[in-house]
Amino acid sequence: MQEKENKEIEAKPVKITDFIKESNLKAQKTDMDYILIHRETVQPNGAVMLFHGLTGSPYELKKYAKFLYSIGFDVYCYCLPGHGSHNIDIYNVKEEDWRTFAENTYREIRPKYADFFVGGLCLGAVLALNLAEENKDITGLICLSTTLFLDGWTIPRYKFLMPLGLHTILKYYYTFPEREPFGIKNEKVRNTISKLMKKNTVAMDNYPLSSIYELLALSKRVRQNIKKVFAPILIIHSLEDDLTSTKSAKFTYNNVSSFYKEYMELKDSYHLILYDNEKEKVYNKTTEFINALSYKRNITLKELQNKKK
Repeated sequence: MQEKENKEIEAKPVKITDFIKESNLKAQKTDMDYILIHRETVQPNGAVMLFHGLTGSPYELKKYAKFLYSIGFDVYCYCLPGHGSHNIDIYNVKEEDWRTFAENTYREIRPKYADFFVGGLCLGAVLALNLAEENKDITGLICLSTTLFLDGWTIPRYKFLMPLGLHTILKYYYTFPEREPFGIKNEKVRNTISKLMKKNTVAMDNYPLSSIYELLALSKRVRQNIKKVFAPILIIHSLEDDLTSTKSAKFTYNNVSSFYKEYMELKDSYHLILYDNEKEKVYNKTTEFINALSYKRNITLKELQNKKK
């Protein structure tokens, strides 16, 4: 398989003077947020709230957001706590901060729309699942490259040592550098993203061990409560995902309580499926899913299930 030589990743120590702080990150909006709202004279079909991945930013959702806007939906992409212009924040963020931010933002926006979809990529998909476990009025979930397990083919072979760092003070001192293939199989796109990452303009170029700890804590919480997810759900995952295997997607599909659920596997992409070779398939499947569930279509879940058969 192309580029799967799985070179060793070196964990690097970082210099942080005030890394151990009680979490005090507030759910506040930033200049990295990406929001597209139709004019008051235009009645939107509904809204979609999207969450980005770990150490990423709303930039990785920008084209997808524009697409959703073009088919009639208002779109909200907020920068998660611990991410953004101040990279030091990632060392202090807790998974509770992500959950609180998502919940507060959802409660603020949800009453404005009849149809409201929630989705995300990587960490964002896990966060969307957590939100659905607590809220039963979500129209539909869109889970892309869901990361409930860190078991992709680029995860280092010495990952069995990770618990030593994750559960000790060492998690505040070490980072794992982001490296080739940067979650993207398409070489042209990968080169572009690589240049942007070096400038730290769209995402961090490393994964602090502390942030991985928080992701895994959130993932464990979601796995334990996943039976509480009843919203219709679309799950899309690549067979060649370099960060998390299809184990995460299959676990989600097999354990949610959703009456209507769809699962699509991609064969020519890595982790960042919204920018890779099969992004059009993701866009088209998303359109099919949200249009079928739209209030204006007036279609019941039972009819959806029969249509799927």
